[in-house]
This record gives sequence, C-alpha cells and structure tokens, in this order.
Amino acid sequence: MTTQRVTFYHAPNSRSAGARALLEELGAAYDLHVLSFKKNEQRSEPYTSVNPMGKVPAIAHRGELVTEQPAVFLYLADLYADKGLAPALDDPLRGPYLRWMVFYGSCFEPAAVDRAMKREAVPPSTCPYSDWDTMFNTLVAQLERGPYMLGDRFTAVDLLWGTALKWMTMFKLVPDLPVIVAYVERVAARPAMQRAAALDEALAAELAA
Repeated sequence: MTTQRVTFYHAPNSRSAGARALLEELGAAYDLHVLSFKKNEQRSEPYTSVNPMGKVPAIAHRGELVTEQPAVFLYLADLYADKGLAPALDDPLRGPYLRWMVFYGSCFEPAAVDRAMKREAVPPSTCPYSDWDTMFNTLVAQLERGPYMLGDRFTAVDLLWGTALKWMTMFKLVPDLPVIVAYVERVAARPAMQRAAALDEALAAELAA
C-alpha cells in the first residue's frame, strides 16, 4: 500500500463524484483541489495548465498527471491494490475489468451524448460505438449478469458505472430500466458512496454560499 498522497482535482456535482467515492472506498490519502464550475474555473488558469481539456477528475501523483475518468479509476485502484478493487494481472477477471472501464469512455458516453443532442450517428463502420441500440443492449446484458459488472465481485468499475448511470437516469439520458435502477441503488448504498455524497453536498453548499 502506498503512503504517498494523491492530489485530486474535483468539482461537486460533476463526473469526478465517482472518483471521490473511489478515494473514499480505498481509504486513500489525498489533497483536495476544488474547482468552481459556477466561476468556470475548470476552463481557466491555473487549472488549464494542469489539464488543458478543462475536465475533472484529474489526479497528480509522484509528479505525474492522470486525466480521463477510466484512467483515473484504473490508476487509483492499482495504486491501492491491497484493497482488492482491481483484479490482478493474472486474474481471469482482469480482461473484463479493463473492457468495462474502457467501454464507458469509448462507447457509452459518446453514444449517450449523441443521443442527448439528437445527433444522427455516423455509419456503424466508422462509429466508435456501432449504434445506440447495440451499445445499450450490450451494457444491459452485462448488468443482468449482476449483481455487479463483473458478476459477484465488486470492483472499481462499479463505482464508475454506478455513479454515471445514476446521473444519466436522473436526467433521463438513458432509460431507467429496472436492472439499471437496481444496480444504481446497490452501488449507492455502499458506505463510501454515501460518505462521498455527503462530503460533496457540503462542498456544493459551501461553493454556493
């Protein structure tokens, strides 16, 4: 287990909520750098010198920067490997774990954004997610194998998907199928998720004051 602190760039009510829950689940030592979206701090200096994309979450560790949600999750879960939230390299679940981590950013989110914006997808031969129905049905089929993304084992990938699907169903960006609602509730019930949610609620109120 590492004892070196992680620097965590975060904004409440954003994609980085899941990363905060992961840090809580791991019992990680981290220094919190808060960004106010209301003040557009994520799109201005000094943060754009950290991440020119202007997105959270981002972490810095041992002098190096890690951005992009799945990469942050992969890095942290491996950094605290003793917590058991990442299958080891020789674990048969390592491949599925990586698959569903990457599927989120490469397939699910692009498809959800296109659907929300009512944009017609490019032909399947050039589309990163084939088409909405194929992508979504693939995800639902995996969730139906439950109770977690990798079956009986809870991993960091569930914090990614549990948080994302909570927001997506809340804003009606994906159908709130019973299997999705049950999965979101299962993940949200974890103590670390509840701690992170309470911390973010207080942080959001502080920023709004």
